[in-house]
Amino acid sequence: MLSKELLEILVCPQCKGELEYDSQNQQLICHACRLKYAIKDDIPIMLIEEATSF
Repeated sequence: MLSKELLEILVCPQCKGELEYDSQNQQLICHACRLKYAIKDDIPIMLIEEATSF
């Protein structure tokens, strides 16, 4: 689980917008860019090329 402090400072690397934390699916979601960033072993993978669209 990601800490509240980390979630407060993380932004989408593409648009610098807010991210929604989906704890059930272990991902961060940017609704503006329509991208999902995976979280593996409690580490957010914040690379645009690794993100998946929805």
